[in-house]
Amino acid sequence: MSIEIERAQAITWIRIQMAQQGLTLSHLQAAGCFAEPPPAPPPGAVRYRNAQGQGWDGRGAMPEWLLRAINAGQTVEHFRV
Repeated sequence: MSIEIERAQAITWIRIQMAQQGLTLSHLQAAGCFAEPPPAPPPGAVRYRNAQGQGWDGRGAMPEWLLRAINAGQTVEHFRV
């Protein structure tokens, strides 16, 4: 099933639910359903940096520049700030 069909089915289901409950878009907006998400937390302090100034805070996936350096024989500790 394509994403377009799934999306259309979801929209239909939502419209049916809203009609059954007597809800309007105004009700949903007043309930905060469309509020802006909170801002993303600031990135962590850089713990590893290369000579070109690229950094990594040590969280999440290891960046490509660091993976390449490790595959070339360097250690992660070599880049510790």
